[in-house]
Amino acid sequence: MEKQQDTEKKIAQLQALEQNLQNFLLQKQNFQTQLVEVENALEEVQKSSGNVYRVIGSVMVLSNKEDIKSDLDSKKEVLSLRIKNLEKQEEKIKEKASKLQSEVLSQISADKRGERNDE
Repeated sequence: MEKQQDTEKKIAQLQALEQNLQNFLLQKQNFQTQLVEVENALEEVQKSSGNVYRVIGSVMVLSNKEDIKSDLDSKKEVLSLRIKNLEKQEEKIKEKASKLQSEVLSQISADKRGERNDE
């Protein structure tokens, strides 16, 4: 009976890890989308030969091209670091989930073998 409770606890932990993994994937997708937008904006700023504007609230304000480029480079760097950090956390969760899954499967397998021997 104690083994069954331990198995159920591990299954619950596994489900929680899967939920965390889903959350990390959603966050990563969000950051990747932002990164693509920043990269596209950077490309457009670099191509522009005229005035460059920054959107502040609902107003477009004439801005210095180098300042905007610097801000976008900074945002790109931050987003890249966040994505890398999420990927590291994601990998740790996957490893932990894989180990937990193996433990659960071996416990279930052992329990089934034990049931057959009891018959």
